[in-house]
Amino acid sequence: MKTRKIPMRLCIGCGEMKPKKELIRIVKSKEGEISLDLTGKKSGRGAYICNNLKCFQKVRKARKLERSFSCKISDEIYDEMEGELSK
Repeated sequence: MKTRKIPMRLCIGCGEMKPKKELIRIVKSKEGEISLDLTGKKSGRGAYICNNLKCFQKVRKARKLERSFSCKISDEIYDEMEGELSK
């Protein structure tokens, strides 16, 4: 019986490779809307972060999402995502 390959993704906060299921996906849709994708199935450009607040704060401070998506992200969007992560 074949063993299944586990998809690995890079966390943009800490730079570690982790299994895709352990990470949270942040998506930029075609309309330019940026949101958390907890299911991992939304369409659009994606970036992955660890499921902890410390990693998200690193991403926010260094503006790594703006580099990944090549656009300006407002503080309201960061605050909204941080609120969803801290639940």
